[in-house]
Amino acid sequence: MPSSLVRRTIWGLVAAAVLASLIVFTLPLIASTRIVRDRIALEMSFWSGYEVSIGAPPEIEVWPTFRAILTDVRLSPWQSPSGPPVITAERVEIELSALAALRGDVAFSSARFVNPTLHIERTTNGAYMPELPSGGRIAAAIAEARHALAENPDDPGELPSDPFGAVEISGGRVVLHEGGQITDIATGIAGRVSWPALDEAGALSAKATWRDETVAIDVSSGNPLSLFAGAAAPLTASITAPSATASFTGSAKLAGSAYVDGDARFAVPSLQRAAQWWGSPIAPALPRGSATFTSRIVGDASRVKFENAALALDGNRGEGALNLEFNPSRPALSGSLAFDGIDLGSLLSAFTPLTLAAESDAKDADAGLAGWADIDLRLSAARAVAGSVNLADVAATIQVRNELAVLDVSDATAFGGAIQAGIRFDGGPALPHAEMRLLASGVDAGALASAAGMTRIVPVGQSTISVILKGPGASWESILENASGSISANLGQGALSRLDLAGLLNRIRQGGFFALDEVSKGTLPIAGAEFKASVANGVARIEKAEARAAGHTLWLEGIVPYVGRGLALSGGVTQTGQQAQAGPPATFFVGGSWSAPFISPVAPPQPVE
Repeated sequence: MPSSLVRRTIWGLVAAAVLASLIVFTLPLIASTRIVRDRIALEMSFWSGYEVSIGAPPEIEVWPTFRAILTDVRLSPWQSPSGPPVITAERVEIELSALAALRGDVAFSSARFVNPTLHIERTTNGAYMPELPSGGRIAAAIAEARHALAENPDDPGELPSDPFGAVEISGGRVVLHEGGQITDIATGIAGRVSWPALDEAGALSAKATWRDETVAIDVSSGNPLSLFAGAAAPLTASITAPSATASFTGSAKLAGSAYVDGDARFAVPSLQRAAQWWGSPIAPALPRGSATFTSRIVGDASRVKFENAALALDGNRGEGALNLEFNPSRPALSGSLAFDGIDLGSLLSAFTPLTLAAESDAKDADAGLAGWADIDLRLSAARAVAGSVNLADVAATIQVRNELAVLDVSDATAFGGAIQAGIRFDGGPALPHAEMRLLASGVDAGALASAAGMTRIVPVGQSTISVILKGPGASWESILENASGSISANLGQGALSRLDLAGLLNRIRQGGFFALDEVSKGTLPIAGAEFKASVANGVARIEKAEARAAGHTLWLEGIVPYVGRGLALSGGVTQTGQQAQAGPPATFFVGGSWSAPFISPVAPPQPVE
């Protein structure tokens, strides 16, 4: 290579290096003189639509990227500058275009907000939101897109394509201004909005601490501008937290005649824990078990249909279809679900404060879902449990309207027979009260008695049982303490287990009171039995209790109060048939308690001499 060419090449490189050095060293001076604080603030205002103020002149950095560092940044609504700002940030780091800076322009490629705070208030319609801007490039682009879509929804033409870039947040929080108080809503917010240009796809990814749990949010759309402008656009969203996860994939329209169409999933490890985390007043009424719900949802602002809905409660899966209508007064949920298995006790407690568990605590009358929506659901299950009772082939309905909740089991099988049952709870303005009815036909009386906790004189055989009880209260305990109604049962040929009739008669002849357990080692065959009792104010009055055995009839009458579990009964054993003349009937008194009854013989009247 000629030496002259080499010298020119070297001098060219030296000149380029000197020019680059001059640019590097003079760019901060140029930036500090031409990209002044007000120019950057004005550009941020153009984009956001808020009045932007910066507490100190920007600090300009060149390496490794050309950026401006702003401190004490405030974004306030132009229409109410005296009120609280919408956004405050300790520091904002903005990446700038060096070439634009040399021309005296400000062009952002990304911004990072350090320790920002979003200030929200309660609006007149009850929503908690920040005060929205009245203008700005984003708002103008949305208005332009909305106009274009209104003119030609199928082909709106080219939409605004201004470059946007990325916005990052670290150490952010959301605070609520209400009643002169400032309350933290979410803290530790860290995330990123990526939206290269207004006519391109965009995504949001963020994490925050809300109600002591870390919540991750991911949202993306192929056309966010159309979505903001009120047109349908693809949307993918997910929320993940320890207490609940939810996701949606499909299309949505968020403005005007809003609607959604896509696949949704919701899962919680514990319904009660999720409701407590959400702050719902119905949390105490919900079961503690896990729940998963998946469905295709199609609907608008007035009605949502859940198609191919699948609901799993503690592993019991149900499938069907649901409709949710947003009526002016309150929502209405209807539909049908078919389950493999279901817990009727948990279902009952979800809709009322009542539970089938014997050890339930009283809860507030408005704790159930009856205070949330009108509900009309048809349920079926191959198997079900209600407390300690196992049922099969269950058909049931749940109806809720205002303060009235009804669970009706129209058909089920249990204990070898047919079961029909219903529970009606009215938590109206007066003292809340409930009504229960049960009809069991052709059931195994022994199995039913064991499930009910009966351990003494257990009937064995097929029977028909009817129970109708109602009373005031918000728990089964308080309702049974004040219940009124009737109980009846008819037993066919069978037996009374744990009763030694010969031993009973012998102890009565001996005199002196004795425990029923002393004559419980035996079984008495019977031809049939009948029981009738009326209930008033928590006290059962036995009107007829009669069992017919070979040569004998056993009978009882008296009162059995629920409170205290005491017994005050009179009874006897009467001989029948050829043995009727063998002697006078053996009569006795039954006292003590349900758990420890005793028998005291009653001496027959002596003839008057």
